[in-house]
Amino acid sequence: MNRTAFEDFLNQSVPELSRYEAPVVSAMRYSLLAGGKRIRPALTIAAYHLFQSGEETVYPFAAALEMIHTYSLIHDDLPAMDDDDLRRGRPSCHIAHGEANAILAGDGLLNQAMETALKASLKTDPVMGTKACLSLFTASGIQGMIGGQSADLLFEGMDATEEDLLFIHQKKTGALIRTALEMGGILGGATQAEIDRLSQLGEAIGFAFQLQDDLLDRFSTEEELGKPIGSDEKNEKLTFLKLYGEAETRKRIHACFKEAEEILATFQNSAELKTLVKEILNRRR
Repeated sequence: MNRTAFEDFLNQSVPELSRYEAPVVSAMRYSLLAGGKRIRPALTIAAYHLFQSGEETVYPFAAALEMIHTYSLIHDDLPAMDDDDLRRGRPSCHIAHGEANAILAGDGLLNQAMETALKASLKTDPVMGTKACLSLFTASGIQGMIGGQSADLLFEGMDATEEDLLFIHQKKTGALIRTALEMGGILGGATQAEIDRLSQLGEAIGFAFQLQDDLLDRFSTEEELGKPIGSDEKNEKLTFLKLYGEAETRKRIHACFKEAEEILATFQNSAELKTLVKEILNRRR
């Protein structure tokens, strides 16, 4: 992914408006343009490159995905949720812009994501664009990320099973990673069988990603992560690490890595995606 070009596209996707919208737009831009790893859009673009060259066609959908991810972080940090004051190495949106503007900024980014993706779908192949939008908005809704967040809150401070935990991980974290790969395949013209394999890859990466988050929240530092550590314990979150310990958690991450390797081996032109997946599964922040 051309990081500079993508950041420029993101910057243009949330334009400054009049003084009436300025407070919420400022809060939206504060969080969206704060940097971050951009893992999800990078996965979308890398999956697209399995089938097509170039990036401009896929940028609006990758940007929409990053907007949705960012809005979820803004809302996660709110006092009513995780109550975290630091995000990406600086004050969380509600600390910098106030709680009301942070709520509106999250809402604004969600709607801006819809507008960005739908406008792009009208300019490209409408069928592919519609399928990509359906994947994205299903993954970010009650059947995906929001449903997972609801379950995460439900089990705070409660005993639960591995089945409960897998549901939370597959929805709250895995859904957006899965749709990142699905959208890239859809927009690139992949067959349904290829899209299904990309979806499986997303499930494996998403699970490993959440397990890594659990480990980093316990064993990393605030300086390295750019956000508070120990949030899971503070909020009595149900985690795989809590259920099974460090050794089993690392074992499951390794199993996900092997599964990802096997799926990637079924694709040609997969060097970019392989490199990205390896970086994700070996991340330290």
